[in-house]
Amino acid sequence: MSTTAKSDPGFAPALLAWYDTHGRKQLPWQTPRTPYRVWLSEIMLQQTQVATVIGYFQRFVDALPELPTLAAAPLDQVLALWSGLGYYSRARNLHKTAQLCVAQHSGDLPSDFAALAALPGIGRSTAAAILAQAWGQPHAILDGNVKRVLSRYHGVDGWPGSSATARQLWRHAEDNTPTLRVADYTQAIMDLGATVCARSRPRCGACPLAADCIALRDNRTAELPARKSGKASPTRSTCMLILRDANGRVLLQRRPANGVWAELWSLPEARELDTAERTARSLGTSIETTRPLDTFVHVFSHYRLAITPLLMRAAPQARVADRDDLRWCSPDEILQLGLPAPVRRLLQSLPGET
Repeated sequence: MSTTAKSDPGFAPALLAWYDTHGRKQLPWQTPRTPYRVWLSEIMLQQTQVATVIGYFQRFVDALPELPTLAAAPLDQVLALWSGLGYYSRARNLHKTAQLCVAQHSGDLPSDFAALAALPGIGRSTAAAILAQAWGQPHAILDGNVKRVLSRYHGVDGWPGSSATARQLWRHAEDNTPTLRVADYTQAIMDLGATVCARSRPRCGACPLAADCIALRDNRTAELPARKSGKASPTRSTCMLILRDANGRVLLQRRPANGVWAELWSLPEARELDTAERTARSLGTSIETTRPLDTFVHVFSHYRLAITPLLMRAAPQARVADRDDLRWCSPDEILQLGLPAPVRRLLQSLPGET
């Protein structure tokens, strides 16, 4: 086990030489590379792969090209642009941070590490990545890809999410980060982890660091970084009520400010099939017909959710008044709202009539 971090003078030069030939240099947030675009990309890339992010990023900056426009946008627009990327707290924090920057930093992201890291949704590694790429400041980063590279190269045992292992990886990250070409180095180490030092089947023959990699030397690339031991994900169940009126509108309900899919518009839910009509009545409507659709499973990071949709026609006399957390929406109006990805897919797959 590696117990101390020490600077490896060959690490950064080898990585930068590899980047000059093989690195990604035409990603949309690199051309042009502004603090706003770098920040947005870093938040989107948290827990999401580059290939997935590119399309979302382009749509987002087309609609909200600068930080002040993001700050002024309604939250529903931000969540609609984000819909499908998951981990929606990232989008809410983007919106909050933009508004704080307008109120406290003259409409710009601060270039001071402490001020930037204190903003919602940023934190130590993301702040370092923004400062390194947008301003060339020499700060070390430690995202998932970097943790994998450093764990293998330095032979670091232990789950990277534990405090002791994280401290050790931070020391390696800081010692290996150069003072020159910091933006290129930051992109290079992320690229290496994403494209060469992959979680499974790493391409060690293409790695510029292979000659000194402890995991490769000791045949431990499959073991490092260590995985967190955990239990099998539990399965929960819910019934989603697709209440439609005679005009084809669907009744949507905004979810609470806390919990899964917080503040997104979604479908009303009932715990069980036999309580669905009672739930509909509690919302102020009555039902003419009900038809169950096929159950499907949506996987979260910590559990699986079995969703049974119920296609329901509201009685003509039903008069549910729109309010802050409840509204009838046409298909076109639904497109403008932030919905959880499985709910959006479900609504898009509906037959024309109940």
